[in-house]
Amino acid sequence: MAESTARVQRAAVRRALIVMAKEPSVGNTKTRLSPPLTEKQAKDLYLSFLMDTLELMSRVEQAEPVVAYWPSEAERVFRRLAPDGFHFVQQEGADLGERLNHVLTVCLEQGYRQVVAVDSDSPTLPASYLRAAFTTLDNPAVDVVLGPCDDGGYYLIGMKSPQPFLFEKMEMSTATVAADTLKRGEQNGLRFVCLPNWYDVDTGQDLQRLATELGPHGCEIARHTREFLSQTRLEL
Repeated sequence: MAESTARVQRAAVRRALIVMAKEPSVGNTKTRLSPPLTEKQAKDLYLSFLMDTLELMSRVEQAEPVVAYWPSEAERVFRRLAPDGFHFVQQEGADLGERLNHVLTVCLEQGYRQVVAVDSDSPTLPASYLRAAFTTLDNPAVDVVLGPCDDGGYYLIGMKSPQPFLFEKMEMSTATVAADTLKRGEQNGLRFVCLPNWYDVDTGQDLQRLATELGPHGCEIARHTREFLSQTRLEL
């Protein structure tokens, strides 16, 4: 009964929580971590990140979970990986900015009142941050919510209407993309709220930070990533 009630509530509010996901494959995922990882280990690590992110999304009762998958032929893979109740949308575009804009716009056109996209490289991201993104968007005085990363990127962006100029010709994998996004938005009259900083895992230093967080006396979340790290000998 509680589960069915939660689903009704999710359908009523029409909020979409979207993960930008890439098919886990050898040589194509977490390449900046190989070395220190082998290409297969990098793929397995990313798969662990992804599984933990899907579980994280399932704990956010306020929104319908959506997998935005890449490439186009990977839909079947993600339908096997995702729990029941997830929706699926294909990423389309020449670069990450175009794909992100496409996914957010498509979901808004499907009738969602709020859309929040999150990366798949932050397996220990607190669920409270995701809930806070939607609470923030409930405020009529807020147009966009952003979750900055410590490296200058962002782990999350959410909005209530399409904002394509935030993504057009924007270099996404830079140390200034969050600041550049804020500047571009403010120049166009958008009202932003930033969530607390978090981190994504792109480098060996990031992986060391994650291993410390998930160590023997660390947190009890991200069970797939913890299992991977416990079974893999890493020299970081």
